[in-house]
Amino acid sequence: MTMTLADAALDDGAVSPRADRPKRRTFTAEYKAQIVAEYDAAELGERGTILRREHLYSSHITEWRKAAAAGAVSALGPKAGKGRDRRDREIEVLRARAEHAEAELARTRAALDAVASVGHLRTRFGRRHPMREAQRRRG
Repeated sequence: MTMTLADAALDDGAVSPRADRPKRRTFTAEYKAQIVAEYDAAELGERGTILRREHLYSSHITEWRKAAAAGAVSALGPKAGKGRDRRDREIEVLRARAEHAEAELARTRAALDAVASVGHLRTRFGRRHPMREAQRRRG
């Protein structure tokens, strides 16, 4: 198992479900930009030293450089969905609920309009409710 220094300080001997898996590291956009700049400025022989010091692979640098060229600093940030704020997810859920409620309201209004138009047609063409006819004959 690969452990970082932070893991060694927290190791209390208890076995967790993920104890046999290494921890995945995340990097900030600033860190990525700093390392890419340092790597590009270094001589060829020093580049390996930077990678070893930071425990990185050359594929990290390649990927970060492509992301920076394609986007901007935002491209160097965390991947979509992983670093999203809880409030953003809650806003999405609430928007979806509001859209669903508006669609249901539109269906209900359409049904009420249809019922009202049928009632209007009945009274217009003389078809009355049987109970009202009986009351009218009595009185």
